[in-house]
Amino acid sequence: MAGKGLRSVDFEVFGKVQGVFFRKHTRINAGKHSLVGWCLVVSCLFSRKRWLKETGSPKSRIDRCEFKNERTITKLEFSDFTIRK
Repeated sequence: MAGKGLRSVDFEVFGKVQGVFFRKHTRINAGKHSLVGWCLVVSCLFSRKRWLKETGSPKSRIDRCEFKNERTITKLEFSDFTIRK
């Protein structure tokens, strides 16, 4: 998938996101919306940003979420959404 309308954004989530399956739920949610990329520890882009800021996994507590380097891209850099360790 290449072309018009592709966006990229870096994000960092702060709060209770360890041990509550936050990364797993982020990967599942990304897949539902055909998003690709990766998450380490811790977009339809605007509603996904809201999901990251307000929802997360069922047991997480999100204190804040920062988005940086949002930009238009010409081609995808990833083929799926993965969890890195």
